Amino acid sequence: MHHRPGPRATLVALLAAAVFPTLATWLYFVVLPGSRWTMPVYAVCKIAQFAFPLVWVLGVERAHPDLWKLPSPWPPGLLGGLVSGLAGAGFIVWLWNAALAGSPLAARAAQAAQAKLAAFGVESAGGYLLLAAFYAVVHSLLEEYYWRWFVFGHLRRSLPIPTAAVLSSAAFMSHHVLVVGEFTGSYGATTWLLASTVGAIGLLWAWLYHRSRSLYGPWLSHALVDAALLWIGYGMWR
Repeated sequence: MHHRPGPRATLVALLAAAVFPTLATWLYFVVLPGSRWTMPVYAVCKIAQFAFPLVWVLGVERAHPDLWKLPSPWPPGLLGGLVSGLAGAGFIVWLWNAALAGSPLAARAAQAAQAKLAAFGVESAGGYLLLAAFYAVVHSLLEEYYWRWFVFGHLRRSLPIPTAAVLSSAAFMSHHVLVVGEFTGSYGATTWLLASTVGAIGLLWAWLYHRSRSLYGPWLSHALVDAALLWIGYGMWR
């Protein structure tokens, strides 16, 4: 049985969910790299972030989190996820090879990638591949559960679908501004353009989730896009 908390409590929870990842990213990605606190703070922030939706749904709403609808014979949204993910991954690789590889921006990004990975204890190809597998497969799923299932899913209860999608995707984009800015070395137009692309992809994933009522499609698309980014990152790291 659902126990709906009041609108004020729900608003506070959603604001916290929207803002916390950006504050956490600023702390462990901008302030602490090179410190012995980087990994502990990163781990605590990630656990807190991804535990919060379940704590809220189970403990406050007292609802059953129906995350994995799997109707027969095939999970919904997979085709859309596959097509959009391959298209997004292909565009990223094309853009890198056509416009960014070999540029001063790419050189700065490579230096930043090496420094950030060293701060996270990645010193070998095997370590990078393990990290890449975690981010492409596990972390992409956790982000879809957090941003699409929880933030977007709760916003659309009281807002028009387009508004809920835009707001959740803008929040999803915000911590990527910090990530891209740290890699490019500035917070100028290029950083905002690349981060806005992340926001646009977030809109697509929100639409996929809404249409399919399943995380499978957005997760597959997200995993493919992340795999392309991590493949480029491997080249920069080397």
